[in-house]
Amino acid sequence: MSTHIYTSIIANYIPKARVLAHSVKQRQPEAIFHLFISDALPDGFDVANEPFDRVWIIDDLGIENANQWLFEHSIVEVSTGIKGFALLKLLDLPGCSEVLYFDPDMVVLRRLDGLLKHFNSASILLTPHLTAPENTIEAILDNEFSVLKHGIYNLGFVGVKNSAEGQRFARWWASRLQYFCFDDIPNGLFTDQRWVDLAPAFFPGVAILHHPGYNVCTWNLTHRTVEGSLDSGLTANGQPVIFYHFSGLDSGAQKDMLNKYGSQMPVLRELRDWYLTECERMGQTEMSSIPWKYGRFDNGAPITEAHRTRYRERGDLRNAFPQPFCATEASESYYHWFEANDESRKPARAWQF
Repeated sequence: MSTHIYTSIIANYIPKARVLAHSVKQRQPEAIFHLFISDALPDGFDVANEPFDRVWIIDDLGIENANQWLFEHSIVEVSTGIKGFALLKLLDLPGCSEVLYFDPDMVVLRRLDGLLKHFNSASILLTPHLTAPENTIEAILDNEFSVLKHGIYNLGFVGVKNSAEGQRFARWWASRLQYFCFDDIPNGLFTDQRWVDLAPAFFPGVAILHHPGYNVCTWNLTHRTVEGSLDSGLTANGQPVIFYHFSGLDSGAQKDMLNKYGSQMPVLRELRDWYLTECERMGQTEMSSIPWKYGRFDNGAPITEAHRTRYRERGDLRNAFPQPFCATEASESYYHWFEANDESRKPARAWQF
């Protein structure tokens, strides 16, 4: 029986996925690592020379009306939305005992044996963003308010046992992500994450992990003191750091929050510097600007949020234009319909009295 580990990316995240995969292979070499990519594979990409045991593309997942589903979702929504489909595929593999998902901007720093022991009594493993109440107004605004909007549990990690309960969770989660994986905070959705707030109520087999070394990130540094060294290993509140999350790295938020809440933990600055160096070594500069295959119509025009929202909200448009990326024949093109008819593109009407 084998542990299967996976991550989900688009092409410009390949360097980060490589760093993650190398960290898994170094600490848990017997685990089988899968890369799911919702994009075209870059020129020169050769699985034989990669740290991934298997690479899956969108066509491997069996998503119904895949082109329409892709068109309706943004980059983040697609990358998170396929996680449920991927989980089902991995649980169906012969000999799979459990599946762990890690975001591509994570690194595994120690063996996962202690984590896997939780499957002796649970089928779903979740890590909360926060494991203790904040003590200042500033931290409440930064962290507790963010959790209320984005979800109690950070879905940068989830573990699922290949049991009846684990399979039931996977089917439920995949179903919700098929139809409702949107970044729509006003309506109570944040991609794949808010759905799992419901999981402890629906599935008795959920274990909520409070170990301070799981999913260490800037949002939980107010209650986790990280010490040690890159050579001897990191600890959080005296416990080994098992995996670390560099969430917000590309936007600059990770650096800002690290300066704010981790300024007294110099090893975290060393870890960040090491991570940036590793990403660069894995091709960050060359690959970071690769455009997303599903970000444009086939005539090269960019697909906007308004294009995606209008299409998914109107069944008549989905029926009329079953291939929404195609923009060559004006009479059969959603792109041309939108240019001619969508109210959001028309100038505002002048007030008339």
